Amino acid sequence: MKVLIVYAHEEPHSFNAALKNTAIKTLEAAGHSVIVSDLYRMKFKAVADGEDFLERRDKHYLKRQLEEKAAAELGTLSHDILTEQKKLRDCDLLILQFPLWWFSMPAILKGWVDRVMAMGFAYGGGQWYDTGGMKGRKAMVSVTTGGPDFMYSPLGRNGDMDKILFPIQHGILYFCGFEVLPPFVAYSPAHASPEQRDAMLKNYGKRLATLETLQPIAFHPTHHFDERMQLKPEFQS
Repeated sequence: MKVLIVYAHEEPHSFNAALKNTAIKTLEAAGHSVIVSDLYRMKFKAVADGEDFLERRDKHYLKRQLEEKAAAELGTLSHDILTEQKKLRDCDLLILQFPLWWFSMPAILKGWVDRVMAMGFAYGGGQWYDTGGMKGRKAMVSVTTGGPDFMYSPLGRNGDMDKILFPIQHGILYFCGFEVLPPFVAYSPAHASPEQRDAMLKNYGKRLATLETLQPIAFHPTHHFDERMQLKPEFQS
């Protein structure tokens, strides 16, 4: 299996780095190949703008999706975008490794999504959700939090972790066609003991060992919706 880890943390000695290194070690020991996009080290450009296109369909008015579609057909996206798209095209599994900042992903990772998951590549032309451009690949979120696990329960102060991650897991990954595996969440490693952090890393290694048999999150496929994009009654329970 070919694995792409997109890693977004500024500190190379962080717990996110430890999770990333655990993934590399565990996956390679199991015979998988691993490529890492270390966004901070790469100084990846996070801002989506007109410079992303070597040629413009409309030089006077930038409508990003139309330019992405045209550039995907002509191969005229900027080199850094094409490089990341090739990594995605070649992978069997995508892992997003990041700290939960403001209940979402760091800006540099969101910028990677904005620029790399382009129309004409990851979606578009009737290809979305279970027919998206990344169909046939799997994806998983590995994330750290500042607060303990009980704060992210359905009744917790920070809200249900499944709902917090829904925009990423459903709105980005599943939208682009990935089968989305259940997330791995390391709760509050900054406030954990060395023994607790070590246990988190071991648990992550155990999770990674089950990747090929792990069942994806059961999001509704396209045929569960009617012509108004509403869930059909028989699938509402």
